Amino acid sequence: MSVIDVRDLEVSYRGVRAVDGATLSIGAGTVCGLVGKAGSGKTSLFKAIVGAVRPDRGTIRLDDRAPHEARRAGLVAYVPQSEQIDGSFPVSVRDVVMMGRYGSLGFTRRPRAADQAAVDGALARVELDDLADRPLGKLSHEQRTLAFVARALAQEARIFLLDEPFAGVDKGTEVALTRLLRELATQGCTVFVSTRDVHVVPELCDDVILFLRNTLLHASPDVALRPEHVSRALGLNLTRPDEQVA
Repeated sequence: MSVIDVRDLEVSYRGVRAVDGATLSIGAGTVCGLVGKAGSGKTSLFKAIVGAVRPDRGTIRLDDRAPHEARRAGLVAYVPQSEQIDGSFPVSVRDVVMMGRYGSLGFTRRPRAADQAAVDGALARVELDDLADRPLGKLSHEQRTLAFVARALAQEARIFLLDEPFAGVDKGTEVALTRLLRELATQGCTVFVSTRDVHVVPELCDDVILFLRNTLLHASPDVALRPEHVSRALGLNLTRPDEQVA
C-alpha cells in the first residue's frame, strides 16, 4: 500500500515551473532516495508534500490523507536543508526538539511528562543529550542537522521527509544518520530523503527516484545509479572519451 502518493503534481514559483507533472508512490517500511541536482525541484516537491506550498495542479495523499490532515495528525515530519535553518534564533537545542511535540501539547503549550520523555529520548537517539541546553547557534553544522532530526523523532511521526541531510556532514554523522534512518524503516516508517550525495544511496536506500522537475526513473539503487541513468538527473557526462560521438 502506498503511504506517499503523488499524482500529476505541478508547482510554480513566480511563473517558473519547479515541479512539472510529477507522479510517484512510496510504501511503508521503505527508505526512498530522491536524487537530483540543485534546482531540480526536490525541495519544491517536499514542500508540496508536507503542505507548505500550494500546488498548481495534481493530488497528494499521505497515508490516504490530504497533506494538511496528515500534518495536523502529526503523521508527517519535515527536516529542512541546513541553510534554511536560522541559527541566530535564540532557542536551545531542547526548545527546537520540543517543537516536535507542539501538536500534542494542547492549548496551554505546557509540556507534560510524556512530552519531556519523548524529547529526552529523541536527543539521546541522535546523541545530543549532553547539548540539550546549548543555544542552537552554538552548534556545528552536523549537530544542527541532528537537532532537527531529533525534532522529527520527538514528533513520533510515521512519514519522514529529509531535504539534503547529508550535505556537508562528516563521515561519522553520515554513518550515524544512515543507521538511524534504516532503523526507522525497520520500524515501519516511510523515509523520503533528497540527496546529491549518491555515494550514500546503496547503503541507505531501498529504492531511488531520479528527479528533474519530474520523475525520470523509480528503481532499485543498482539500476538507478547506472551511469546512463544518474547522469541524466545530475546533469553529468559520465561516458568515456572513446564512447563520445564526434
